[in-house]
Amino acid sequence: MKILVTGICGFTGSTLAMSLLERIHDLSICGIDNLMRPGSEVNRAALKRLGIDVIHGDTRNLSDFEKVPRVDWVVDAAANPSVLAGVNGSGTSRQLFEHNVAGAVNVLEYCKVKRAGFILLSTSRVYSISALAGLPLRVEDGAFRLDCSKVLPRGISAAGINADFPTEPPISLYGSTKLSAEALALEYGFAFEFPVWIDRCGVMAGAGQFGTPDQGIFSYWINAHLRRRPMRYIGFKGTGHQVRDAMHPRDLASLLHAQISTSRKEGTRKYTVGGGPANAMSLKQLTAWCDSRFGIHQPEPDPLPRNYDVPWIVMDSTCVANDFGWRCDNNLSAILDEIACHAEQHPEWLEVTGL
Repeated sequence: MKILVTGICGFTGSTLAMSLLERIHDLSICGIDNLMRPGSEVNRAALKRLGIDVIHGDTRNLSDFEKVPRVDWVVDAAANPSVLAGVNGSGTSRQLFEHNVAGAVNVLEYCKVKRAGFILLSTSRVYSISALAGLPLRVEDGAFRLDCSKVLPRGISAAGINADFPTEPPISLYGSTKLSAEALALEYGFAFEFPVWIDRCGVMAGAGQFGTPDQGIFSYWINAHLRRRPMRYIGFKGTGHQVRDAMHPRDLASLLHAQISTSRKEGTRKYTVGGGPANAMSLKQLTAWCDSRFGIHQPEPDPLPRNYDVPWIVMDSTCVANDFGWRCDNNLSAILDEIACHAEQHPEWLEVTGL
C-alpha cells in the first residue's frame, strides 16, 4: 500500500506518517510540504531518515502534483491550522482560502485522477461559536464543566460534541474553510466514486509540536511556562477556565488505519474524534500542572474577549469507537509528560518554531 500525506512536515503529518509506518506492513509513504512553517526542516530530516520521500511542493499549486507518484490513499493534513488565521496579521483571508480550500480541491483532483481514497483531517472549530458560547456551563475545580442537568442542544452530551452539533456561522474564517473542504470532499467522493473519510479532530498534542498561543496550546503553554515567558488568560474574565481536550496523533493513526482498511461503502463518512472528557483540561489546570513540575509562574489575566474564543470544546468519539473499535490510548498525563520532557531537552524550541 502507498499513502501520500500532505503537510507531512508539520507535527500532525509527520507523527501520523511515522505511526502508520509502524502499524501497516509493507507500507510506502511519501509526502508533500511547502516547508513554510518554522521547524518543518527538523521533521523533514527525521522523515527522510526513515526512508520517507518528502517532496518540496505546495498543494495550492496543481503543477506540484506532477511530482507526486500514484498512491492508494491521501491523508490531507495540509492547512493553515490557526483559528485566528486571516484576521491576526499572520496571513490574509485570501491566503487562508487558498491554503484550506483551493489546496484541498487540488488534492481532491489528484484523488479523482489517480483513483485514490481521501481522508480529510478537519477540526472541532467547524462548530457554531454562538452555540458553543451558549452551552450551560458551571465552574468546577478551576474549569468550565458541561451542566448536564440543563437542557442541552442537539449534538452534545456528557461524552462531548458530536457531528450533529450546529455549524451555523459564525464559526471563524478558519472554521468556514474547513467546513467548505468537508463538503467538497464528500461531493468529489460521490461524483467520482472514490472513498472519503472526514475526521473532525480535537486538539492535537505531543512532543515536538510547533505550539503557538492560537494553536498547539498544550505545547505552547508548557514551553512558555518553563521559559518564564509572559503568558495571559485571555477572555472569560481572565480566569483561565476555558477547556479543551487533547489527543496524540499516534491515536489518530490507529483510526486512519481502521478507515483505510474497511471495505464499507455506505453509512457515516464524517466523525468527531478526540481525547474526550478524560483528556480535557482548562488553562488554569494546565498552569497548576506546570507549577508543580517547573515552579510557580502565574499568567496575567486579560479579560477582554476575542471574536473566536469559546469556553469549552470536548470531542465525543463514541461513533468512531462503535464503528471502528477505536479508543484513545494516550492519556492526558502521558501527553503532558511527553511534551514537558521534550521542552526540558530542547530549550530553543520556541525559537525553532518561530516565537
